[in-house]
This record gives sequence, structure tokens and C-alpha cells, in this order.
Amino acid sequence: MNLDVAPGADGRPRCWWCLGSAEYVAYHDDEWGVPTHDDHRLFEKLCLEGFQAGLSWVTILRKRNAFREAFLGFDPAQVARFDEGDVERLLGDARIVRHRGKIQATVNNARRCLELIDEVGSLDAYVWAFAPDGADTRVPRSRDHLPATSPGSIALSRDLKRRGWRFVGPTTAYAFMQSMGLVNDHLDGCAWR
Repeated sequence: MNLDVAPGADGRPRCWWCLGSAEYVAYHDDEWGVPTHDDHRLFEKLCLEGFQAGLSWVTILRKRNAFREAFLGFDPAQVARFDEGDVERLLGDARIVRHRGKIQATVNNARRCLELIDEVGSLDAYVWAFAPDGADTRVPRSRDHLPATSPGSIALSRDLKRRGWRFVGPTTAYAFMQSMGLVNDHLDGCAWR
């Protein structure tokens, strides 16, 4: 019996981490691990993972709509035009995480994202090149089997940093890969596996 998988209110078994709140259950069931190919959603998630550094994901999840409003739907073309006045405006917005370095990194990363899209065609094509190949048959059996990084996340982080991105370390890159479905880390026994 896997103690890291437990039934939710509907009786369906889920990964342990989502059972603490309704927001987490909805995120687990509807988003986490679902293969995503939309550039705006991928860019948003890379940014929000950066904002999450040092905080709990539920904090970011609860502020996500405010982040979306403040960062114009995480449209890289719009965020890339933000200037210091926009940074100051965002630092005064109590609805989001007010961290100057993370806000500036989001604006910087939008500019780097546009460069990357010009080079390779889409953020989607770029990030999915770092996904494990179809031969990856790893099935995490418990939370102890979930890595914090992977060869793919280390390579993704390294390449993003080489391109000038910030707040994209290997652990952040791995959390991004889990959430956007580049890897399937729903535990063995989870109904969403």
C-alpha cells in the first residue's frame, strides 16, 4: 500500500501533496502533469515557478489570477515592454509577490523568450526538446522516489541561464517540467497516473 497516495473527498486516489486544500486538488486534477504546448502558459509557468522560489506553491496558486492581471496574461511581447515604472507599479501591488528581483527577472525573461522564439520558432518547441524520450519508464512509487532535479532540468536550466534567463535553476526547471507534463510524476496508484 502506498501511503503517499490517498483518496480525496470523491474517493479517487491522489498524490499526497494535493490533499491539503481544494485549490491543490483542482490543480492536481486539472493541470499538474498535463502536457502543455501553449507558449503563453509555458511562459507563465516558468515565471510563476521563479516567483515560488522560497514560498509554497499554494501561495502562488492563490495569487495566480492577480499575477495574470498584473503581467498582462504573461504575454511575453507585452511583458517585454515593461519599464522601471512598471516594476515600481508591480512592487506596490499587494495582490502579487512583491520581490524586485523576481519582477525584474520576469521582464528580463520575457525579452529573452522573444529572442528564443525568434531563434527556434516557439517556446513550446524549445522546452519540449528537454523532455525525456519515450524510453523513460520511471514510475515514482512514493515521495522518496521523486527527484528534485533531472538531467533534463539541469540541461534546461543551464541553457536558459546561458541565454540570460534568471530564476530558472535546476529545481525550478524540474518543477516546471512536472507541472507542464514534460515528465509524469503522478505517483504509482494515483488515478491521474
